[in-house]
Amino acid sequence: MSESFGKSSTVALLIAFGAVAYTAWVLELVLHTGLDPVRAYVSELAAADQPLGGLFRATDLAAGLLVLAGACVALVRLPRRPWAVGGWAGLLLFGAATALDSQLPLSCAPTADPECAARETAGLVPATHSAHAVSSGLAMAGALTGVVALTAAARRYGWWRPLARTGPFLVVLELAATAWTLAAVAALETGRGSWALGAGQRVQVLLVAGWLAVLALSVAREGRRAR
Repeated sequence: MSESFGKSSTVALLIAFGAVAYTAWVLELVLHTGLDPVRAYVSELAAADQPLGGLFRATDLAAGLLVLAGACVALVRLPRRPWAVGGWAGLLLFGAATALDSQLPLSCAPTADPECAARETAGLVPATHSAHAVSSGLAMAGALTGVVALTAAARRYGWWRPLARTGPFLVVLELAATAWTLAAVAALETGRGSWALGAGQRVQVLLVAGWLAVLALSVAREGRRAR
């Protein structure tokens, strides 16, 4: 029993600290970044030319590695059922892609710098811009897989009561925020305005962090019940 509790505690702590690191972007509320949070991508905070870019790249790297480690421990040590394995694998992808994302920063902030936007449109920016888009897409695909599959596991297998209760609500909100973000990206790229892209993406990533916090709490409580 104590061994099971120890395994759950390790996973819960790693996921919880990962969730905290993943919300580091809220520091823009008290730090002057020069970016418009309603319009700018979250990843622009970590752009190479931004004064606080190093800070946000470091927190992204920490978030990715912590979630990656938590997912690896869960896959090895926690009960393996199909929905759970799929969900932890999704979080593993999310963590790895988020860590990689931090090492592929944008060279500049296109929503705040017209010259950067023009270079990006003309294909004159470094290849890291394209690579960053791929790694960001993989990170969110992994997050969505984890959110949906582990919520389904909680309800299907009778695990993780807080997640089983609140998870479906968070899934619906996350999917809605993702749809908003994708629509806003399409609108921006076709010259139809930003559709509050920055706000939509911030809601999206905040919901992922909130869901991770609920997962961490649920895993910790499950471990205490087992003990």
